[in-house]
Amino acid sequence: MSLPRLTHQMILEDPVRTDDGAGGYVTTWQPLGSLFADVKSGTGRQSGDLVATLSKNTVRVIVRAAVVGAPSRPKAGQRFREGQSTFRIDAVAPFDRGAHYLTCFAVEEAVV
Repeated sequence: MSLPRLTHQMILEDPVRTDDGAGGYVTTWQPLGSLFADVKSGTGRQSGDLVATLSKNTVRVIVRAAVVGAPSRPKAGQRFREGQSTFRIDAVAPFDRGAHYLTCFAVEEAVV
């Protein structure tokens, strides 16, 4: 297994739910910090109707590991941002036996 090439600078963001005053909530995203990552594209698909088309691409985002509970450790429900692209994190697992890196299984969604 070769070492990941951490060439993409990404922002790790955490969702913040705020009361909208009408009984619901609005989700905003709070930046937690910047991480360098190796991004590997997976399969993609497209769905939609006459109004809009949604493109989904699965990706594996590999980052350096951080201790459990550290704000710099990604977890499911958070997302990465790189420029205008966002990557919703679905799961996180160790990349290697020594747990020096983490693999974040994510989905990039874009309206096209």
